[in-house]
Amino acid sequence: MKAPIRVAVTGAAGNIGYCLLWRIASGDCFGHDQPIILQLLEITPVLERLQGVIMELEDSAFSLVHDIIGTDDANVAFNDCDAIFLVGSRPRSKDMDRSDLVAANGPIFVGQGKAINANAKKSVRVITVGNPCNTNCLIANANAPEIPNSGFSAMTRLDQNRAGGQLAKKAGVPVATVEDVFVWGNHSNTMYPDVVVGKIGGESVSGRFDSEWIRGEFLTTVATRGKAIIVARGASSAASAASASIDHMRDWWQGSSGRIVSMAIPSEGWYGVPKGLIFSFPCRVSADGVITVVEGLPVDAFAQAKIDANIAELESEKAAVSGLL
Repeated sequence: MKAPIRVAVTGAAGNIGYCLLWRIASGDCFGHDQPIILQLLEITPVLERLQGVIMELEDSAFSLVHDIIGTDDANVAFNDCDAIFLVGSRPRSKDMDRSDLVAANGPIFVGQGKAINANAKKSVRVITVGNPCNTNCLIANANAPEIPNSGFSAMTRLDQNRAGGQLAKKAGVPVATVEDVFVWGNHSNTMYPDVVVGKIGGESVSGRFDSEWIRGEFLTTVATRGKAIIVARGASSAASAASASIDHMRDWWQGSSGRIVSMAIPSEGWYGVPKGLIFSFPCRVSADGVITVVEGLPVDAFAQAKIDANIAELESEKAAVSGLL
């Protein structure tokens, strides 16, 4: 049997964390032959609820779970970790805008970045889920100088999954037939789902649907899906966000098998994106976890305008948290 890996989840008693933990414990993320030790972080007032979550996990009797640690100390939660899900943050409510999220959540990720730097393995893989996830990832990364930049990412897989779901619905086919649709930029209304190399059942997406729908209703639906869910259920996406974070980390841990997937990672200047911005690119991941940006894809004037808008938004967010970097 493989040696256990240590997996930390912050905000573990929250809605996303609650959905996430059972998927991790069942082997859906790291493999059904990979034992794990769960290290769960919550704020002090929520520790009793976290204990209830731990009790449920124990009652589920997952064979892969070798130990569960619950704590309000980030240094304990991140100790010797191989993988970290930064989920805990204040969720967006109906009346909050993006600047409110930046102000409320930025300081959280300063402390977590420092705790990761001091305690986690240098090879750790960190996914930021809590919004605004790109900028929260930027803050955590900046405060963990001893962890390679390649160890940090933010989740735009939810946007990719939403895009795939809308394409499949429009085409009347299973979503499994949708391939290589990806997302540029920020996990916000500005993000751009690109179908330039996307296929449905081997047929080009752009050849199947007219550009007016792709650049109109499709784009709007994907971009505003998060807000629509808040309006419909009175709370932010939880189960779908948890599922997307599993997809993201699974592909990072086990490889994307040649598929193009969306990952927001520190830019090295790809496609003209300023170095250091946490930006979603089309990526492939090797079986040993190396993320490679797919370069040379066609970018027309419409796509370039969308990329530029995401750059501008992320640079604005970066300026707003400059004191935390």
